[in-house]
Amino acid sequence: MVREGADARGRMVAGAADMIRRRGLAATSVRELAAHSGTPLGSTYHYFPRGKQQLAAEAVRFAGVVVGHGLAEELRAGPVAGLRAFLREWRRTVIDSDFRAGCPVLAVAVEEPPRDGASEALAAAAEVLTGWQELLAASLREHGAEPARAARLAALVVASVEGTVALCRAQRDIGPLDDVTVELEVLLRSAVGGAGN
Repeated sequence: MVREGADARGRMVAGAADMIRRRGLAATSVRELAAHSGTPLGSTYHYFPRGKQQLAAEAVRFAGVVVGHGLAEELRAGPVAGLRAFLREWRRTVIDSDFRAGCPVLAVAVEEPPRDGASEALAAAAEVLTGWQELLAASLREHGAEPARAARLAALVVASVEGTVALCRAQRDIGPLDDVTVELEVLLRSAVGGAGN
């Protein structure tokens, strides 16, 4: 029974991440999230008593862990290799979804927060984006980049990738992501003295 509950909860979180990356948070209802994950609507409120914001926050963190784990693995070979893998993953996401899916973290980050100003999902998006930046910055420092520049470049990489994924979806063209890949590689190589593959 515990296993079944964990599976249902996990399906809801993964399903929410998928729907948010395709439709955004505001355009996705709790009822649709439950249906998409194949779980009863009542289960949603059982596992996520704070409602849609709680589910969205967990979906964003789930996406952050999945991408962050892959990024951390690839960064072992250096910041340029990590960058390539990061961009390759987003390229695959956009192409495999026929330009219908982007990043659930960005989708949550760009939507208007609730009127009371509190947004559990937005706070989760900030945590995830910061975590990705910290992974990249640490790899750049480890491979010889000056600490302040490493932090700036990490922010530039995350912002560029997130923005370019949105651009590719809007234009239905993967070219902008490929162009940004080339330019970001040049910047990262210059920061680590040509090393850091």
